[in-house]
Amino acid sequence: MSRKGRRQASNFSLAFLDVMSCGFGAAALLFLLLKHGIDENREQVEMMDESEVRLLEEEIRIGKEDLVRARNVLSEVDMELANAQGLARQIEEQLRNQRSHLDVLDPEQWDEEIKKLKEQLAALEKEKQQLLAEQREGENVQKFVGMGDRQYLTGLRLGGERILILLDASTSMLDERLVNIVRRRHMQEDIQRASPKWLRAQDRAAWLVSQFPKDSHYQIYLFNTDAHAAIENTQGSWLKVSDKDSLDKAMASVRKHLPGGGTSLERAFLSAGALDPLPDNIFLITDGLPTQGLNANKENTISGIERLELFKKAVQGLPQGVPVNTLLSPMEGDPMAAAAFWQLAQLTGGSFLSPSEDWP
Repeated sequence: MSRKGRRQASNFSLAFLDVMSCGFGAAALLFLLLKHGIDENREQVEMMDESEVRLLEEEIRIGKEDLVRARNVLSEVDMELANAQGLARQIEEQLRNQRSHLDVLDPEQWDEEIKKLKEQLAALEKEKQQLLAEQREGENVQKFVGMGDRQYLTGLRLGGERILILLDASTSMLDERLVNIVRRRHMQEDIQRASPKWLRAQDRAAWLVSQFPKDSHYQIYLFNTDAHAAIENTQGSWLKVSDKDSLDKAMASVRKHLPGGGTSLERAFLSAGALDPLPDNIFLITDGLPTQGLNANKENTISGIERLELFKKAVQGLPQGVPVNTLLSPMEGDPMAAAAFWQLAQLTGGSFLSPSEDWP
């Protein structure tokens, strides 16, 4: 074969090999692509299987917990059922006992038993009424009926074994207004005694007296520039609440008294401290701060600050540990009185009230 023919045969062989190589390369690439897709699908399937397995495991766990709770509830129900059965047996036993007791009694005995029970009930009711009557008698030695039968005073701490009433009987008790006080001071004594403000103060004292416990002791002091007992010759001593005559005498003396003079709260508190033994409850009926101390005021007028200082000095003479309950009838020109007496109630453990004009 010539040299030219051999060269042509070689070229053909090389081209064929190139084609075959490309074909094998394409087949290998196709295989790799197909294999990668299969691997991805397999991973997705495995992930879904794992999720389903975890979900099933969670459902199994919840089911076990529900089963435990159901068993506990069943145990509680069994326990309640057992208790109910035991209670039913007790009730049946009681019914049998009652039936056996009723079988023993004939109808006539039933009527007799019922009659006895009614008699016992009537006796107990009668005894109850007697006890209530005795209690009311002990709590209200004297009766007092105000306008509309208003027998109450919320917040006032009543009671005690030794009760002292301090009743302000100064000139200011004639009226709430300064102008009217000056006018009434120059009127006849009967008109002064009939002053509405003074009558209200007397009624409040009478109401307190009506609430005294029967087994307690009492004293009533009227004070202005001085302090003295309502009943003469009883200064510094205690009187028995059970002695109705002394109560009537004390209130009659209060009704006859004529307001006048200044207000020395210091003398009132010192008189309270002179009682032996000391009072365990004080009721102060007044209309404002004091206008003088132990000595008369040299000036014709006094300021609110000066009156407040006199009040503080009076409090220093008050016996320790004794509650002071104040019934205040506010007066014109004395705005600091309410706050001062409220602080006194807080300091002594008492109470402070400013009742309406129609009480009691």
